Amino acid sequence: MVRDYFNEKAESWDSYASERNHSKLEKMIKRLDLNPGNTVLDVGTGTGIFLPYLIGKVGINGQVIAIDIAEKMLLQARNKNFSGKISFLCANVEYIPIKAETCDAVVYYSSFPHFQDKLKALTETRRVLKKSGSIFICHTSGRNEINRIHMNVPLLHHDRLPNSTDMTQLLKTAGFTGIRVEDEEESYFAYGRRPN
Repeated sequence: MVRDYFNEKAESWDSYASERNHSKLEKMIKRLDLNPGNTVLDVGTGTGIFLPYLIGKVGINGQVIAIDIAEKMLLQARNKNFSGKISFLCANVEYIPIKAETCDAVVYYSSFPHFQDKLKALTETRRVLKKSGSIFICHTSGRNEINRIHMNVPLLHHDRLPNSTDMTQLLKTAGFTGIRVEDEEESYFAYGRRPN
């Protein structure tokens, strides 16, 4: 159902996407500890709103794997012809078709609420991360605002961003350490690290 919703909205998504403020995106990317040469998995990439910021961090020697379950959203992202090494993968995050310990970091930008089995998504995320790799779950709007928007869309009614306590527990259960959750009025940021 979520896949159908996003495929239906793909062509017009950028005209009303709520999280595309350039200054907020610049501020958020600075919070992500990414380095030149990193391989980053961008989960729920959608139309690629965050892709140029990720490419800017990993540089010409890095790469971004953009994954989304909605093929029409991925097509919109691909058609933007971003520079940099980007590969597009239409797949479910609960079954990521890449080898274990491939990625230096995994980023969920503005996508985490839409995964129905959040623990399974996080566990699979941990599998594809290298040892000491990082996970970032981030939004450039606050949790209350995101949850309010989703409550008013029937197909997204249950797609909620967890509070700090619940997110910490999810990350811990999935096997992450060094967990930090910053649930602020105008942004949301969660971090975890795969142990060595």
